[in-house]
Amino acid sequence: METILEVNNVIKQFGGFTALSEVSLHVNKGERLGLIGPNGSGKTTLINCISGAFTNYQGSIRFDGGDISLLKAHERTKRGIARSFQIPRPFSSMTVMENLLVPFAFVGGKDGPEQQKEAMAILQGMGLADKAFVQSNQLSQVELRKMELARAMAAKPKLLISDEAMAGLAGTEVDEVLDILFDLNKRGITIIMIEHIMQAVMKFSQRVVCLDAGKIICEGTPETIVKNPEVQRAYLGD
Repeated sequence: METILEVNNVIKQFGGFTALSEVSLHVNKGERLGLIGPNGSGKTTLINCISGAFTNYQGSIRFDGGDISLLKAHERTKRGIARSFQIPRPFSSMTVMENLLVPFAFVGGKDGPEQQKEAMAILQGMGLADKAFVQSNQLSQVELRKMELARAMAAKPKLLISDEAMAGLAGTEVDEVLDILFDLNKRGITIIMIEHIMQAVMKFSQRVVCLDAGKIICEGTPETIVKNPEVQRAYLGD
């Protein structure tokens, strides 16, 4: 299979603390990859390195055939990497539609009628079409999560990083977000899912990578991951 993302021996330190220690992984084009690990394992740090929030790391990151290690976050977004955030960060004074037109304008330089038509199509896929002209601070928690994904999709990504998109949601709401992510993947979007809801990760992922203390301790199918002693030790202790 064709590789879309390569992380090669990435080291990230904060003062004397090593958050990532020679982490290497790859993601295939069109793959659904789950990234798990206990709190403090380095998941968010790794995602920040991939997305460009951090650029002062050792090692290299290649995306879609090119080295992006020195690119800023906005440059990586234009290359095709988008992410949703664990805590939704809407422009609260704007409508849902206006929130989507911001990334449309950033990536394509326009926010005219054609972009509004595309934005409405994205909202339709998220089940938010009827909220398009509602101010974003009026949305429920699950609607905010969906809008986060919609804004990420407005950047027209090749790779979507879903960071805790289901945190704090009820069971049926988790299923709604999962259905959206499955649909996006069917359309050809490669997805990395970072999630603490293990049932959701195992249902969604074709392959799972587990981090602990800044190192990859296991990777494989969901079935092999849940049976791995190192993974069990990382989550449950000795």
